[in-house]
Amino acid sequence: GELLDADPRQNLKRIAHEFETELGLQFLIGIEPEMMWLKKPEPGQVPEGVTKPYCYHIHQFEELRPVLMDVVEYGQALGLDMSYGDHEDAPGQLELNFRFDRPVTTADNITTYRQICAAVARKHGLLASFMPKPFTGVSANGHHHHFTLMDDKGNNVFHDPDGVAELSDRGRHFLGGLLDHFGALMCIGNPSVNSYCRMWDFGFWAPVYKNWGWQNRTCTVRVAAGGRFEYRGVDSSCNPYLTIAALLEAGLDGLKREVDPGPPQEGNTYDLLQEGVELERVPESLGAALEALERDELIRGAMPGRLYDVFKHYKRDEWERY
Repeated sequence: GELLDADPRQNLKRIAHEFETELGLQFLIGIEPEMMWLKKPEPGQVPEGVTKPYCYHIHQFEELRPVLMDVVEYGQALGLDMSYGDHEDAPGQLELNFRFDRPVTTADNITTYRQICAAVARKHGLLASFMPKPFTGVSANGHHHHFTLMDDKGNNVFHDPDGVAELSDRGRHFLGGLLDHFGALMCIGNPSVNSYCRMWDFGFWAPVYKNWGWQNRTCTVRVAAGGRFEYRGVDSSCNPYLTIAALLEAGLDGLKREVDPGPPQEGNTYDLLQEGVELERVPESLGAALEALERDELIRGAMPGRLYDVFKHYKRDEWERY
């Protein structure tokens, strides 16, 4: 009758409850579920996208309309509040979004969404791929996490219109916690060998460096609006129950220690690197990321007991087999 000690969902329930109880605030989060619709290949052939890699192109979006409408219909029938979508910058790459919600509900919704896509793919004779980097030379499948912190009156406590990047002190400190635990968070958010192909195929908006900025999509943490963060260091192979739990622990650590993230980065990351600016880079492989997680006691604590042992066992095995 006890809770399973290696269950990511029950673990997130506990961490989210403790986080909100300690602060007296409510955490709201949404995830952008990028994925690719691929033609099912003949044996021995390489899969191709159903559509061409034209970002935000209405014709590419319309080509996928029969698939898209099935995903929306199935999703709404299962309680997902679909709000908008777009064609992204890779073959067959589609993103459909649903509203912000509480941590466990958002993770449940992403899990349900992945199952819906698999069912729709079977119906249409396609492959629904959540592989982070199926193709080089085009963008990968991110799973960007957008979140904010609200008080009981519905006020965003991360927002200060007069603050740097319109952030309150609480917002800056939470962000500082994310950057302080950069390497370990990358391991949980990018937990496959293929994840790091996304990092090495340079110039396609992957979160390669430890940085943050106001409306700057070349940074790992983007302040997307007044008091709303976009954490970009997450790909579509992630377990959302683990990623949200780790972000909550890192942010709470930043709040408790009042960590200063420094000033926001001005300018495009790629331009700054050309100018000789040095930035801390993401771990170069799953193996290096696992070592970063091993060193970070606090983020390991987001997967207590046997949960971390199981994660470490399977991910170390995946890396050694590769």
